[in-house]
Amino acid sequence: MKFINQEAHRASEHLAGERGDFSNWPHSAYAPANQQRRNATCTAIAPTGTLSLIAGTTASIEPLFALVYRRSHSFGGNPLYEMIPLFWQYCRAEGIDTTPLAEEVFHQGTISHLADSPSRIKELFLTALEIPLENHLQVQAAFQQYVDNSVSKTINMRKNTSRGDVARAYWRAWELGLKGVTIYRYGSKDSQVMEVGAEVDPRLLEQSPHCDQGECRI
Repeated sequence: MKFINQEAHRASEHLAGERGDFSNWPHSAYAPANQQRRNATCTAIAPTGTLSLIAGTTASIEPLFALVYRRSHSFGGNPLYEMIPLFWQYCRAEGIDTTPLAEEVFHQGTISHLADSPSRIKELFLTALEIPLENHLQVQAAFQQYVDNSVSKTINMRKNTSRGDVARAYWRAWELGLKGVTIYRYGSKDSQVMEVGAEVDPRLLEQSPHCDQGECRI
């Protein structure tokens, strides 16, 4: 992110030489050092949930929400059942039998509760609701120092999170110098976009995670 930020500002400086500084430049933080800029700000980390679905990639700096989850209200259609293909690929590469894992993973969305699962795989595939509050905020802070605007990231909290923990999250975000913070306590709304687990046949979802389930059955 530091590299991206530096290159963005370098390009803005070049554009300022061609087209002039942005209108409020004399009153900006760049003026005292005579740093020419075409843009008041150059970088941000925008919300990427739906965009990442279209691109088939990870959701920016977010951790895995769950190994299997249901996403509603996307593209105005039926719920999408999403899985993390990398988890199954890793298991196969390591010779881990996924047959006894599949049902639990598809219902719970995680393997942290499975006593027989190797500790290494549990560490690699921690999901958003299992990551401590401080770790979520530290990741955002690491990017914020090289981002002009705010950083879009959700601090996911478990359903039993206390009001005190929520207050502490906001206070800690301020201490870390974050320009914005989004906190969501799982289950705090009657209807939410992403829900852990999926009530579908694992065999269908593993082979065709993004297709229409009715068509898959055909």
